[in-house]
Amino acid sequence: MPTALQKRKLMGEINVVPMIDIMLVLLVVFMITAPLLTQGIEVDLPKANAKPIETPPDHDPLVLSVDAEGNFYINAGSGKEEPQTGAEIVRRIGIVLGEKPNTPMFVKADRAVPYGNVVGAMVVLQQAGAQNIGFITDPLDSYPIPE
Repeated sequence: MPTALQKRKLMGEINVVPMIDIMLVLLVVFMITAPLLTQGIEVDLPKANAKPIETPPDHDPLVLSVDAEGNFYINAGSGKEEPQTGAEIVRRIGIVLGEKPNTPMFVKADRAVPYGNVVGAMVVLQQAGAQNIGFITDPLDSYPIPE
C-alpha cells in the first residue's frame, strides 16, 4: 500500500529542449546585432596592389582615419565618431602605447584627401611615439588604371 511519503524514483535524464531554445534565441540576437557593431568613418580608400599586413593577434591596431574634409578620427577612447584634434590624438595614442608599446599604427585616408593632410596624419602619429606606420588601402582589382 503506497503512502504519501513514499520516495519517488529519481529521473536520470536532463531535458535539453529549453537549453536549445535559449541557444537559438541567442544565435538570432547575435546574428542581428553583429553587423550593427561595425564602427568607423566612411572614407573612399585608394586602391593599391599591396600584400596584407600581418598584425599580432593580441594587439588591436590603432587606425587614424582622415575623411574627405581632412578631419582626423582615431579608433581609441570615446568619441570615435567625432573629429579629434591633433593634441587629443597624441594624448590617446600615448596612453595606448604606454600600455602596449608594440601596437601597430595605420593611416586610413580618403582618396580625395590632399597628400599634405596624409603627411599631417603621419606627423601626428610620430609625435605620439609611433615607430612604424602602415596605410590601409582597397585591392587594386576595381581601380581604373591610367593609359
